[in-house]
Amino acid sequence: MQDAESIDEIVAAGYGLALPYQQVQRNRRKRDRMKQITAIVKPFKLDDVREALAEVGVTGLTVTEVKGFGRQKGHTELYRGAEYVVDFLPKMKVEVVVNEVDVERCVDAIVSAARTGKIGDGKIFVTNVERVVRIRTGEEDEAAV
Repeated sequence: MQDAESIDEIVAAGYGLALPYQQVQRNRRKRDRMKQITAIVKPFKLDDVREALAEVGVTGLTVTEVKGFGRQKGHTELYRGAEYVVDFLPKMKVEVVVNEVDVERCVDAIVSAARTGKIGDGKIFVTNVERVVRIRTGEEDEAAV
């Protein structure tokens, strides 16, 4: 049986071969090696997380200001003598897309940079990325990351 690169070349050339299901799945798995890491962290930890990710080779990331709550369940604030319940707490959402082999190193870097040991330190989610396209060049998948 031909290797994945040869099969991709044949399909790209338009020969229209019918590939066995297992071969298609193997080829798909080879390409499904990108993961998105989404970390929700305390705002004052953002710079530490960014620096930690840079140290492990992450060259790009997206940061969004978000609000939410978990076990922390908000808090009460005093403003001009009146008490207010703040249900949603400010957090930072950091998103990076990396090769699957880099996931553990990135997750470890985020955990060590964001951990305070107190409730509300945040969460990390790792999900599969099916496809990436760089808009400017049309590069796809790992070349686009």
